[in-house]
Amino acid sequence: MTAAGGPAPHVDVILVLNCGSSSVKFTLFGTDLDHEVADGSVERIGETEPVLKFRWGDDSLVQPIAAADHTAALLEFHRVLRDPRWGHGAAVVGVGHRVVHGGESFVASTLITAEVEHTIEEYFSLAPLHNPPNLAGIRAAKQFFPDVPHVAVFDTAFHQSMPEYAFLYAIPYELYQEERIRKYGFHGTSHRYVSTRAAEILGCRDGFTGITCHLGNGCSLAAVLHGHSVDTTMGLTPLEGVPMGTRSGDIDPAIIFHLAERRGMSLRDINQVLQRKSGLLGVSGVSNDLRENIRAAADGNHRAELAMEIYAYRVRKYIGAYLAVLGQADAVVFTGGVGENGADMRRRIVQGLDRLGLVYDEERNQACVGREGEITAPGSPIKGLVIPTDEELLIARDTRDIMMAQA
Repeated sequence: MTAAGGPAPHVDVILVLNCGSSSVKFTLFGTDLDHEVADGSVERIGETEPVLKFRWGDDSLVQPIAAADHTAALLEFHRVLRDPRWGHGAAVVGVGHRVVHGGESFVASTLITAEVEHTIEEYFSLAPLHNPPNLAGIRAAKQFFPDVPHVAVFDTAFHQSMPEYAFLYAIPYELYQEERIRKYGFHGTSHRYVSTRAAEILGCRDGFTGITCHLGNGCSLAAVLHGHSVDTTMGLTPLEGVPMGTRSGDIDPAIIFHLAERRGMSLRDINQVLQRKSGLLGVSGVSNDLRENIRAAADGNHRAELAMEIYAYRVRKYIGAYLAVLGQADAVVFTGGVGENGADMRRRIVQGLDRLGLVYDEERNQACVGREGEITAPGSPIKGLVIPTDEELLIARDTRDIMMAQA
């Protein structure tokens, strides 16, 4: 623990909250949004020995707390923020909440009302691991910051511009009408942030057109036309699309029935296999972490090498498909933990796409580890860009914009 200095002058801040099933992550921005002023988290909510971490500049705090639920976790954060030794006189003037699933009800970020809370609850069945803690965080935060605007920023909202022929599955139409079974897509906040930043970098006057690749333990690609998502790899759930750290991505649906009939597996067991035991981990048998697979492959582990080749191949295949969907592209953008830091994986994906317009440059690629830059050669018809994502900043921007509209 580092002791903070004396009381600082009053400063207005926007609080960004990301509530998971057993964690709360929080970020504070000044209202000018020039930079992040503080961040922290509460981990292991509802488990043994929850821990609160908080950092403001050079001042940092790590301490065990009691946090049986999200309300208790936010209570501890609220206490730290009100303590002048740690909160630096900060006054929260608005709260932005990451919400995973907004279904078809939300095409943009929105001021949270009782009706909005009810709609988020209606989508529990579509996002049972995410929407319940998201809503719990909203309700808890309203207790501690009752007199400020609260804004919901939905992961699915960016993809609501997809045309009907792209988001519908070729199954009986009444399953869409009655059960709302369709492609929704996720990582929308990240895809929106990097596509907006790409437009700024490239000077796209009509908005960015290209492919954004959010690659990490969870992975998705989006085809973006003039700043609007027209297709994405994740579907009704985050399981669809390219292979991920532990998720299978696209498979033949008949595999589910084959496993049930031949191996006597329950639907619950099959779901665990596809969600938690597949992807890089399932193929390699080593890890869901790309870095560990790289080390294992370097030591001659064939399955680790194969896992990375499958990962790269499927991403490259979707890039080709989305180039066909768009008919043109300003750039292919890489973001997320792997997209930003995995120079070897970017090389595997992009190398060989020269004829499609991406002319790879090894030196540039190696120079773009964890920083913004270009990985294609000068004059490449389609740029390859690395853009670190900043979902928290985008949530803060949307919160500020809605606050200003309400003023």
